[in-house]
Amino acid sequence: MDNKIKDIDKLIKETLTEEEAKFYDELDEQNLFGMFSGVFKGKLKKIMVLMTFVNLIIFGLLIYCATQFFNVQDTNELIKWSVGLILCVVFHSMIKLYIWMQMDKNALLREIKRLELQVSSLGGKIS
Repeated sequence: MDNKIKDIDKLIKETLTEEEAKFYDELDEQNLFGMFSGVFKGKLKKIMVLMTFVNLIIFGLLIYCATQFFNVQDTNELIKWSVGLILCVVFHSMIKLYIWMQMDKNALLREIKRLELQVSSLGGKIS
């Protein structure tokens, strides 16, 4: 399977111009850190920076709630700190989920661009 993919990539690169081949190489799969840094590029850059900052604050608050939860003895205080802990976990996970969805969206867009490039190169080859 891997050899077939490399052969197809080789055929595509042969039909592309030098400029298009460079663009095709940029659309290659990214690792996790590349995908995460890709979230901070584009139109949603400011929102992603803000959400990451808020996520760090919520994580700090989560740690604070957890330490307070284990240090109190009164049942009412335990309930208050546990509710705070649960809310922090929910907010933290929702922000993480949104960032992961953006990473997935960027990966899908990259694959769509690769397909468009392949279709256009095949169209040029047929003409």
